[in-house]
Amino acid sequence: MPSKNKLSLSVQYPDPRLKDSVPRPQLRRWVQAALLAPAELTIRFVDAEEGRSLNRDYRGKDYATNVLTFAYSEDQEEEDNGVTQADIILCTDVLEREAKEQNKTVVEHAAHLVVHGVLHAQGYDHEDDDEAAEMENLEIEILQALGWPNPYAVS
Repeated sequence: MPSKNKLSLSVQYPDPRLKDSVPRPQLRRWVQAALLAPAELTIRFVDAEEGRSLNRDYRGKDYATNVLTFAYSEDQEEEDNGVTQADIILCTDVLEREAKEQNKTVVEHAAHLVVHGVLHAQGYDHEDDDEAAEMENLEIEILQALGWPNPYAVS
């Protein structure tokens, strides 16, 4: 059951490869399903070069990763009215490679990464086993409600 939280969503496709297969209305549906509070989010699809640069500059890891979440509302005071603000960066090259390796469609893997990124934007993490289990269970529940299979099931 999708949440009714207010959402301001910007979608950017500087890497346009997934613009047709993962359009804005579909992204909005996935994001809305994972929202626990109102949000102002940007989802940006980038190539490996931009993904690597962002991961290196902000996380100190010199490789492109599948999804990066830059949550801005975590650092704000309560006067922000509980609005989650974040940029979620999806690296098309990594997303496509992982989908192939995991025997998933690109759209199925994109749905998982969007839900994963939205949960990160809202403060969920997987730094320890308990946090990882909580986040994974929530992802499974959200994706199943959207009609997708368990993303962690081994095929």
